[in-house]
Amino acid sequence: MAPQMFVTPFGQRCLDLGHVASQLVAQSAKPDAIVHKWQIFKAIREARELVGATDRSLAILHALLSFHPETALSGDGEHIVWPSNDHLASRANGMPVSTLRRHIAVLVDCGLIIRRDSPNGKRFARKAQDGKTEQAFGFDLSPIVARADELLGLAQTVQAEKRALRSAKERLSLYRRDITKMIETGVREGVPADWPGHQAAYQSILARLPRGACREIIDAIDAELEVVHTTVRDLLATFVKTEILDANAAQDERHIQDTAPSDIVESRDNQSRSNDRHAHMSAFGEEASPEKPCGGGGVEQDRKAARKAADSEILNITLPLVKQACPDVAGALPDIFASWSSLRRANQPLCRMAYINPQVWEDAKSQLGDDVAIIALAVTVQRAFNGDVKNAGAYMRGLVQRGAKGELFISRSLFAMAKNTLGEAS
Repeated sequence: MAPQMFVTPFGQRCLDLGHVASQLVAQSAKPDAIVHKWQIFKAIREARELVGATDRSLAILHALLSFHPETALSGDGEHIVWPSNDHLASRANGMPVSTLRRHIAVLVDCGLIIRRDSPNGKRFARKAQDGKTEQAFGFDLSPIVARADELLGLAQTVQAEKRALRSAKERLSLYRRDITKMIETGVREGVPADWPGHQAAYQSILARLPRGACREIIDAIDAELEVVHTTVRDLLATFVKTEILDANAAQDERHIQDTAPSDIVESRDNQSRSNDRHAHMSAFGEEASPEKPCGGGGVEQDRKAARKAADSEILNITLPLVKQACPDVAGALPDIFASWSSLRRANQPLCRMAYINPQVWEDAKSQLGDDVAIIALAVTVQRAFNGDVKNAGAYMRGLVQRGAKGELFISRSLFAMAKNTLGEAS
């Protein structure tokens, strides 16, 4: 005959319906259930906030489990341990007895253990003649076995919530980093957009993020930052795509220019080119000396040769030639060709006229030198006026790239453009 399980606590402690519910749960354990006590303790510790346990009450539960001789707790066994308060306090890191009692009550209220009090409130076990435990009074660990699936599920819920919170915080950090750096890039590279407005929107969203925010609040902030992130990213992506298309257009334009009839005429035999330049000498007051090919081995030699070619190129060019080649530029800026200094100072209005990024102009000065760069800029603006160039910035970059390779002979373009201007005038 199995011993009768009594449910009421000793002394002045009251019995409430929660204790009765714990009794029913303990009796509902499946007979074939096997629970590893330390695994289930780990789950309880993970889900302690959902269970209602405290850190100190878990220290007591750990001590109670250590008094049970078996690691695997079965559903059909009795799991009562009966340590004295002194022994229990010793295994609970020397916890005072008054504190011990208070946190034992927490474990009972959480439904993790059940009191099995003796008539006098002492904890002990009575042995049968065969040495087996016949009756025990102490703390019953059966609710842990009966609630194993529930406790494991709660632990998984907590772990999933922690992962979700960690993921939300990671997204928040990545959004903040991306948005900040993309806005900085847009401002630095001169990408056309309302960057102060995007920065203000970003800051206003972050201002609503409190310290120690829960996952729901962080998710809401992430959703708003995603909109800003997508907008800023698309602005940069669109600009980059446009730049690629412009570069391709510049290459096409360069190909057209290289194969244009005017350049083919200038690439004829030396005598024909000499005659053309003598013909222009009478119109522009100066003969253009033929360009000499630059050679050299290695990258540094190529760079020096390219710069030398650019420096010598200016010797073939006069202001009347540039003015004749760029009539629309002369009409828009009447004093631009009054002197070389006037022409050099006109870089800003020329860039504005053709919507050329100032950075492109800086690159041109670095690669070509001030004089060749300003002439290349004037040629670019004139071609934009003529409709020969769809994107002036890309065309200008193409000229800079050719100059870096030593392949730019801007005087040829000027002679050809001036010749066309004279042809139209006649």
